[in-house]
Amino acid sequence: MMRITESLSELRQLRASLDGTFGLVPTMGALHAGHASLISRARTDCRHVGVSIFVNPTQFGPEEDFTNYPRTMQRDLEMFERLGVDLVWTPPVEAVYSPGFQTWVAVEELGAVLEGKCRPGHFRGVATIVAKLLNCFSPDKAYFGQKDAQQVAVLRRMVSDLNFPVEIVVCPTVRERDGLAMSSRNAYLNPAERKAAGVLYRALCVAKEKYDQGERSAEALRAAMRSVVRSEPLADEQYISAADPKTLYELQSIDKSVLLSLAVKIGKARLIDNILIQK
Repeated sequence: MMRITESLSELRQLRASLDGTFGLVPTMGALHAGHASLISRARTDCRHVGVSIFVNPTQFGPEEDFTNYPRTMQRDLEMFERLGVDLVWTPPVEAVYSPGFQTWVAVEELGAVLEGKCRPGHFRGVATIVAKLLNCFSPDKAYFGQKDAQQVAVLRRMVSDLNFPVEIVVCPTVRERDGLAMSSRNAYLNPAERKAAGVLYRALCVAKEKYDQGERSAEALRAAMRSVVRSEPLADEQYISAADPKTLYELQSIDKSVLLSLAVKIGKARLIDNILIQK
């Protein structure tokens, strides 16, 4: 039976009653097939699965979409039940950030580039909320999607640096038929913008094709992605990257793995995507 609570004390009591391996899938709700894939993987790996629904205000910038972020609680809970989730935490903001809250987790170098440069403070909010969720749920494994590759790098560094006894499990990006990575923010796109959004995956595929053909100049791969993005009139390029997957430093010559990533704004939606090429 799935148990749902807003209370931290009740969450801890319920969690303590569940023996065996425990997997956690943190979410902000507005679930899609990508979330379902994370829960299904956790269900396969672990005896029990817990999830959170919390739209985290501290990872949104002052001009970002916190107020309008899609919230579909009842539909989300129905999906959790179908997927066999055991424990759901849906805390109010004041249960997570008490009055006078002033303690933050910052992964300094990894959180300062790419998304961190475009969205100052974003990864401080992400690292802090995930650290709190790991503390509250005490999972053996926590599940995240490859779509958020920089988030994965930040959280792996945090878990290592702070000695959390948890394994970060990364699951493949789930895509629409045209390759667009599934995201709650896709709901912001009108039909013309939705069609234009396919440019992100096309740009990544063009760069990967060049790599597969022998191109090892990172700047040539970045230029290939940039050319595709700029061919789409509705696309506003935020960044184009070919970086080391662990450090996120931009590469010049590729002699090992490379993370191809980009952020593009289309209409009101700011979309991200990546392809990891491993050697």
